Amino acid sequence: MDKESKLEQEILASFERGEWQPSPKGKSEIARYAAMASASLAKDKRVNIRISSRDLDDIQAKAAEEAIPYQTLMASVLHKYVTGRLVEPSPSLTQRSSRTRQKRRAP
Repeated sequence: MDKESKLEQEILASFERGEWQPSPKGKSEIARYAAMASASLAKDKRVNIRISSRDLDDIQAKAAEEAIPYQTLMASVLHKYVTGRLVEPSPSLTQRSSRTRQKRRAP
Protein backbone atom coordinates (compact mmCIF):
# COMPACT_ATOMS: atom_id res chain seq x y z
CA MET A 1 0.00 0.00 0.00
CA ASP A 2 1.44 3.40 -0.97
CA LYS A 3 1.72 6.33 1.45
CA GLU A 4 -1.34 8.14 0.08
CA SER A 5 -3.59 5.09 0.40
CA LYS A 6 -2.36 4.45 3.93
CA LEU A 7 -3.04 8.08 4.89
CA GLU A 8 -6.50 7.92 3.33
CA GLN A 9 -7.27 4.75 5.32
CA GLU A 10 -6.12 6.44 8.55
CA ILE A 11 -8.26 9.52 7.84
CA LEU A 12 -11.30 7.36 7.04
CA ALA A 13 -10.84 5.31 10.22
CA SER A 14 -10.51 8.52 12.25
CA PHE A 15 -13.69 9.90 10.69
CA GLU A 16 -15.58 6.68 11.37
CA ARG A 17 -14.48 6.77 15.03
CA GLY A 18 -16.17 10.18 15.29
CA GLU A 19 -12.95 12.11 15.84
CA TRP A 20 -13.90 14.84 13.37
CA GLN A 21 -16.04 17.75 14.52
CA PRO A 22 -17.67 20.48 12.41
CA SER A 23 -16.20 23.96 12.59
CA PRO A 24 -18.09 26.27 14.97
CA LYS A 25 -18.29 28.83 12.15
CA GLY A 26 -19.64 26.12 9.87
CA LYS A 27 -22.27 27.27 7.42
CA SER A 28 -21.53 30.99 7.67
CA GLU A 29 -17.88 30.42 6.75
CA ILE A 30 -18.84 28.14 3.86
CA ALA A 31 -21.33 30.71 2.59
CA ARG A 32 -18.71 33.46 2.79
CA TYR A 33 -16.16 31.46 0.78
CA ALA A 34 -18.82 30.43 -1.73
CA ALA A 35 -19.76 34.08 -2.29
CA MET A 36 -16.11 35.07 -2.74
CA ALA A 37 -15.54 32.23 -5.21
CA SER A 38 -18.67 33.12 -7.11
CA ALA A 39 -17.67 36.77 -7.41
CA SER A 40 -14.10 36.04 -8.46
CA LEU A 41 -14.93 33.25 -10.87
CA ALA A 42 -17.70 34.98 -12.81
CA LYS A 43 -16.63 34.90 -16.45
CA ASP A 44 -18.69 37.31 -18.47
CA LYS A 45 -16.27 38.32 -21.24
CA ARG A 46 -14.60 36.41 -24.05
CA VAL A 47 -11.09 37.26 -25.29
CA ASN A 48 -9.22 35.95 -28.31
CA ILE A 49 -5.44 36.20 -28.37
CA ARG A 50 -2.67 35.03 -30.66
CA ILE A 51 0.33 33.35 -29.04
CA SER A 52 3.19 31.27 -30.37
CA SER A 53 2.71 27.54 -30.80
CA ARG A 54 5.60 26.95 -28.44
CA ASP A 55 4.02 29.04 -25.68
CA LEU A 56 0.68 27.29 -26.13
CA ASP A 57 2.38 23.89 -25.97
CA ASP A 58 4.16 24.94 -22.77
CA ILE A 59 0.91 26.22 -21.25
CA GLN A 60 -0.92 23.03 -22.15
CA ALA A 61 1.88 20.92 -20.64
CA LYS A 62 1.80 22.96 -17.40
CA ALA A 63 -1.98 22.66 -17.26
CA ALA A 64 -1.74 18.90 -17.74
CA GLU A 65 0.74 18.73 -14.84
CA GLU A 66 -1.76 20.64 -12.69
CA ALA A 67 -4.69 18.56 -14.02
CA ILE A 68 -6.66 21.65 -15.06
CA PRO A 69 -7.83 22.92 -18.47
CA TYR A 70 -5.24 25.17 -20.13
CA GLN A 71 -7.76 28.01 -20.50
CA THR A 72 -8.30 27.93 -16.74
CA LEU A 73 -4.55 28.14 -16.18
CA MET A 74 -4.28 31.11 -18.54
CA ALA A 75 -7.17 32.91 -16.82
CA SER A 76 -5.58 32.24 -13.43
CA VAL A 77 -2.22 33.66 -14.52
CA LEU A 78 -3.87 36.77 -15.93
CA HIS A 79 -5.94 37.22 -12.76
CA LYS A 80 -2.85 36.91 -10.56
CA TYR A 81 -1.02 39.43 -12.76
CA VAL A 82 -3.72 42.10 -12.64
CA THR A 83 -4.18 41.67 -8.88
CA GLY A 84 -0.43 41.97 -8.25
CA ARG A 85 -0.08 38.43 -6.92
CA LEU A 86 1.97 37.06 -9.81
CA VAL A 87 5.58 36.80 -8.69
CA GLU A 88 8.15 36.65 -11.44
CA PRO A 89 10.85 34.05 -10.80
CA SER A 90 14.50 34.97 -10.82
CA PRO A 91 15.83 34.79 -14.41
CA SER A 92 18.37 32.18 -13.34
CA LEU A 93 15.52 29.83 -12.38
CA THR A 94 13.65 29.86 -15.67
CA GLN A 95 14.45 27.25 -18.27
CA ARG A 96 14.22 29.56 -21.27
CA SER A 97 16.40 32.26 -19.68
CA SER A 98 19.19 29.80 -19.00
CA ARG A 99 19.05 28.60 -22.61
CA THR A 100 19.21 32.20 -23.83
CA ARG A 101 22.24 32.89 -21.63
CA GLN A 102 23.95 29.77 -22.96
CA LYS A 103 23.38 30.92 -26.54
CA ARG A 104 24.82 34.34 -25.73
CA ARG A 105 27.94 32.81 -24.21
CA ALA A 106 28.57 30.53 -27.18
CA PRO A 107 31.33 31.79 -29.53
